Amino acid sequence: MPQSETASEFHTSHTSQDSGKGNPRALFPVLFFLVLYLGAGIYYEYIHPTEGQMGFYVLSIVVAFGLALITAFLQNKAVTFEEKIHICAQGVGDDNIIMMLFIFLMAGAFSGIAAEAGGVESCANLLLSVIPQKLAVPGLFLIACLISMSMGTSVGTISVLVPIAAAISAASSISAPLAVGTVVGGAMFGDNLSFISDTTIAATKTQGVEMKDKFRTNVKIALPAAVLTLLLLTLFSFHIEAPSVASYPYRIGLALPYFIVLLLSLFGINVFLVLGIGLLLFSGAGLILGTLSLNSMFSSMGKGTNGMFETMIVTILVASLGALIEKNGGFDAILSFIRTHFHGQKGGAFGIMILTSLLDIASANNTVAIVMAAPIARTISREYRIDPRQTASLLDTSSCICQGIIPYGAQLLIAANLSSLSSMSIIPWLFYPFLLFVSVIVSILLQKEYKKA
Repeated sequence: MPQSETASEFHTSHTSQDSGKGNPRALFPVLFFLVLYLGAGIYYEYIHPTEGQMGFYVLSIVVAFGLALITAFLQNKAVTFEEKIHICAQGVGDDNIIMMLFIFLMAGAFSGIAAEAGGVESCANLLLSVIPQKLAVPGLFLIACLISMSMGTSVGTISVLVPIAAAISAASSISAPLAVGTVVGGAMFGDNLSFISDTTIAATKTQGVEMKDKFRTNVKIALPAAVLTLLLLTLFSFHIEAPSVASYPYRIGLALPYFIVLLLSLFGINVFLVLGIGLLLFSGAGLILGTLSLNSMFSSMGKGTNGMFETMIVTILVASLGALIEKNGGFDAILSFIRTHFHGQKGGAFGIMILTSLLDIASANNTVAIVMAAPIARTISREYRIDPRQTASLLDTSSCICQGIIPYGAQLLIAANLSSLSSMSIIPWLFYPFLLFVSVIVSILLQKEYKKA
């Protein structure tokens, strides 16, 4: 039997399927956002750069989406302002959007207290201390994978590990772009699979699937790419000088909570419970070992949640914008294009992949790309009878591939800044994202027909 509709589905007020080709003009706010955000980013990054400032972060993405939302309000004179507010409220008030916002808050608090307690450094240093020096490069990849899965953030992982990768490169004949690119690739692996990553939360909640089910689908795509990456990096290791790796101090009591959280996540425990246990473990470990005080414990959780505010505000703005575009017929226009050019389950899957990738390239934010693409992807999933778990996996994986490769994304910009390299010089060494792209293509071509229970 077909899966029943519920009031909590993402953007519940779907437009009618017999609405023809939709209204392409309703997509103008998205085009306006792309021109504004990309244009400002290119100008301040490459044409008129400011020292010490990343060009794509001069114009806040919140401001760009806010202006795009205003343009959406100016469309469709037949709908009153009050009615448009109600449409936005329905989009934002969706059960899955609210749940996402709560998880973002808890994930922020977890990341904040883990970093303040010293858990990130201890976890990284513990892993570095047990890896043979000759295998430092593949070791960096494995460490980045594990830490990113535990932390749920690729940017955080890159911030911690790139300085270490740069130090290893300086102490050996290892190419700096290779070492840094290896860390970025591992960080994207973990970000794509982590149960507490904002991309995973967005992809699963908007498609109405369990995180553990999405993980099982996703790992079949990501693991082959990761294994091939490890093999390539191991082959490289036999042709380079072994680094003189320094001794990195760690405390097992501060590293252990990360591994516990990772295991609980893999067992499919509810994400709220996992994050709650993680908060308690790091609070206890930090207080007992003296790396946290009551004051720093609460302030670090506050800083962590503050770090999620932009993501939460963008989620609210995108949900509002998406609801208005849907009401005005914009989603029907996109669906009409996909129906015309993509056929069958495999065609629908490629449509979801391309849509998500283009949105990530345009917004330079994988979470934003997922939230924007999600309602259209869900409709495609129903029409083309695509397994919702595969849809969630495609949303997350496609956005992470592009996010890990674009030179103006936060990941490469921060990696380049910390290693004194150009982001373009790192791109050829991003083995994992490129292999993941191939793995996604192969998985779509080999997919079996999905039949709803």
